[in-house]
Amino acid sequence: MRIRSGFPVLAAALALAASPAWAAQEDGQNAAGDDPMVLYDKDGTTLRAHLQAGGNLVAEHNLFWRFSETVAGVTDFDPNAEWFEAYVKPGLTFERRVGERATFYGGLSAVASMTVGTDAFDAGDTGRATLEEGYLGWRYKADETTFDVSVGPRVFKAGTGMLIEAGGSSGFSRGALKLGPRKAWAFAALGEVSRGGFKGTAFYLDPNESPDNDSHNRLAGVDIRYDTNPNAVIGLTAGKVLESESPYPKAPPGGVGVPSIIPGARDGLKFANLYIRSPLRGAPNAFMAADLAVERNDRIDLRAWAGRVQIGYAFAEHRWKPTFTLGYQTFSGDDPDTPRLERFDPLYYEGNPSAWSTGTKSSMVFINSNVNSWQVSASITPTPADTFTLRIHRIEADQLRSPIQFGQATRVEGDDIDNPITGVTRHHLSDDLYVEYFRAISANLYLTTGFSVSVPGAGTKSIVEDAPVWAGAYVNLIANY
Repeated sequence: MRIRSGFPVLAAALALAASPAWAAQEDGQNAAGDDPMVLYDKDGTTLRAHLQAGGNLVAEHNLFWRFSETVAGVTDFDPNAEWFEAYVKPGLTFERRVGERATFYGGLSAVASMTVGTDAFDAGDTGRATLEEGYLGWRYKADETTFDVSVGPRVFKAGTGMLIEAGGSSGFSRGALKLGPRKAWAFAALGEVSRGGFKGTAFYLDPNESPDNDSHNRLAGVDIRYDTNPNAVIGLTAGKVLESESPYPKAPPGGVGVPSIIPGARDGLKFANLYIRSPLRGAPNAFMAADLAVERNDRIDLRAWAGRVQIGYAFAEHRWKPTFTLGYQTFSGDDPDTPRLERFDPLYYEGNPSAWSTGTKSSMVFINSNVNSWQVSASITPTPADTFTLRIHRIEADQLRSPIQFGQATRVEGDDIDNPITGVTRHHLSDDLYVEYFRAISANLYLTTGFSVSVPGAGTKSIVEDAPVWAGAYVNLIANY
């Protein structure tokens, strides 16, 4: 439904969720009395309300390095934009204990989001109210082993989120492009077995895709992990795309010409992701992390791979707790000199700067395919409530003359109209710098503000010779109960 019809319903839910009168029931309900979001807690049954809401003010200058006219052929796109976006997400969860070993549980929530003004992708003054979560589950403990099954829309992450985390999409007709409040899969069937540090999960997932771009994807697989301690884990995610209409671009021979489009290319894709994180021996404040992913699809002769390595150190004894991280990540692109397709498909990765985005500004242009990136981050915490973070990314193309995300960058150079070029002719795409300030105003209210710039590299300038510096800033406020 459109936001204007959905907001009254969710506003009522918001008012109820926040109402102490609703939470402080009589007859033993919420007997503890210290958490207004606990609506009922008696006789083995617990009912809890949840509420999340946020607003975000964004400004962008020289969007996409002014690629729109050269690459996408759009002459009326405004490269400077300012907009406001907001969302509200009320919900309920319950648990019903059955005997000493079993628990029946579930959750229900909705998201109403909106954008006022025109955002970076030329969408605005729009929004939607949609179901977010609506799942039921059963958990059973047998000695040291726990069995857990659930079905219905819910949040699910496999491994580090390299391939499977972002189950829902926002922006465009749904609004709230930057806040991205939708995280849950439209449908998830999960079966989990855990014992000690071991946990194995089988999953079947249907992503909550925007109606603007629904490719009817379905995927299934397993995630197996072993946590030796809270800071050390080794695991494997493996699966297959069971159904999809998502196309892939393929580089023209030699990178000269227009890319071909393979319809429904994702269908049948097999994937595996090995991940590990561990403290360094003899240096408990240092850590290393690594991911390796491979993809295969014999139907279209696809062989692709990706990986990331990170090393970091936290000065835990220092009053400001400085933390430094250095990383490198790479995602294969299609080699224009081979008949095989080598384009890596990032599937449903978590694309924020602290997770799997390639750059900050640049992540709005380049998905995790045919890109490499060096990443440096540093943070300090002057007080328990305040954190400052700096991130620097150097981004390069993995394959020259091969499709990249922004319109696949196909264009004519000079007067040679018979031989258009795909991709870039220089590896260096951009350098991104991002500064963020986070403040925990209270246990439930958080302020974040940031500024970022993206300086175009030689590869980007091989597309738009006079590409300018792209800059932007934002400030948002999030409440979470």
